[in-house]
Amino acid sequence: MAEVCGVVVVGAGPAGLLVAGDLAAAGVRTVVLERRTGKSDLTRAFAVHARTLEQLDARDLADRLVERGQQIRRLRLFGEARLDLSGLPTRFPYVLVTPQYETKRLLAERAREAGAEIVRGVEVAGLEQDADGVTVRMRDGAERRARYVVGADGVRSTVRSALGVPFPGRSIGQSVMLADVRLTDALPDVLSVNSTAVGFAFVVPFGDGWYRVIAFRHGERAPDDAPVDLAEIREVTRGALGSDFGMHDPRWLSRFHNDERQVPSYRVGRVFLAGDAAHVHSPAGGLGMNAGLQDAANLGWKLAAVLAGHSGDQLLDSYHQERYPVGKLVLRLSGGLLRAAMVRAAPLRAGRTVLTAVASRLRPAADVIARQVSGLAIAYPAGPGAHRAVGRRVPDLALAGSGRLYEALRHGRFVLLGAGAPPAEAAAWADRVDTATAPVTSPRLTLVRPDGYAAWASDTMGDTALPIALARWCGQPLSGQRVSSR
Repeated sequence: MAEVCGVVVVGAGPAGLLVAGDLAAAGVRTVVLERRTGKSDLTRAFAVHARTLEQLDARDLADRLVERGQQIRRLRLFGEARLDLSGLPTRFPYVLVTPQYETKRLLAERAREAGAEIVRGVEVAGLEQDADGVTVRMRDGAERRARYVVGADGVRSTVRSALGVPFPGRSIGQSVMLADVRLTDALPDVLSVNSTAVGFAFVVPFGDGWYRVIAFRHGERAPDDAPVDLAEIREVTRGALGSDFGMHDPRWLSRFHNDERQVPSYRVGRVFLAGDAAHVHSPAGGLGMNAGLQDAANLGWKLAAVLAGHSGDQLLDSYHQERYPVGKLVLRLSGGLLRAAMVRAAPLRAGRTVLTAVASRLRPAADVIARQVSGLAIAYPAGPGAHRAVGRRVPDLALAGSGRLYEALRHGRFVLLGAGAPPAEAAAWADRVDTATAPVTSPRLTLVRPDGYAAWASDTMGDTALPIALARWCGQPLSGQRVSSR
């Protein structure tokens, strides 16, 4: 019989490493199984948005990642349209451009330091689950046994296949070209994207002397394995942006197609799907890795709470309930951006240019777009009768004395945030709930989940419903006292 651990995570990508680090930090024995053995400096994902940086900040990783990336506060889209991110209500009013391997490196270091076991060169062949746990089988015949399994093993997920879960959707945008290159000439804007009758092109700096180029020629139908020539990418870029900026010395050339797919359920018994294993979409907007990391941030604390006996298994159902609509929204956003970029007819391109320019100049519309793309607008269902703040992101408030809310969240526990002295009732949950005071808060009391969303809120410091809320979200108190339902 294989030794039982708390959670086996299949896939050492960003989502898998974040959830593994959260679980290990909470004291859960966690094993990460990864098929690949080597390290690569090549990556498709490059954008880290504000809400993801906030999640990394709650793990003391954001500032280190920001040091290695390029901050982009204003985006130029389709001619004269500008999207200004500098007014976003966050410590990170920008999109950070940095190679995915930098994000993975920090997450892997954190997971190992917290005690997660990362095993590379191991290929999962299948799994079987029963009432007590899940047995994961490897190609070499070895087995791992866990209470729960997280499949974060990408678009070709073995875990998803083993579950027999469908992955409905369709392919769009065949033969999109990628390249990482050096440039001789400076870009007119930090980030540039445009499309013409020739095709579309996108150029953005990594901040280390390398630039990511994405290019698509209208009418191209070459398969993914067709060779890519830098001359072709230069030609399309000149047609779309007016210059190829002297691109040279490519370290990576690739061709791919875009899929839009999403599984119907993120949970199947004791197995959960996250990241590209659960949803895949176009790279437009740089939303993919961000959605996967936020899947992981939502799931990790819930698994830890159930394994510690603080919450019932039904808490795990909320992972699908909360993250599935977000995945669907990301499909719409990224798909819409890609379709706008791929418009070929001149009248439609002209209309797109006018519409985007007008929207970017209307502050309310521009703010809505910026908050959606950055992830700050994401909210979860609150339920009937809940306070208006429940399910919404809690901003990173300055705390009385010193520190910030997201620094307080680094313990991985709930935080009871109030405008005055913490209510005495909170002391019974001291092993699971930290208390913090902010000089001014609205609502007056907020129970902040480990992922930075409001679990419960009240406009009254002495709300008698507080013990009920604490018992619901954090389990029975230390004293074992019964919590009145009245």
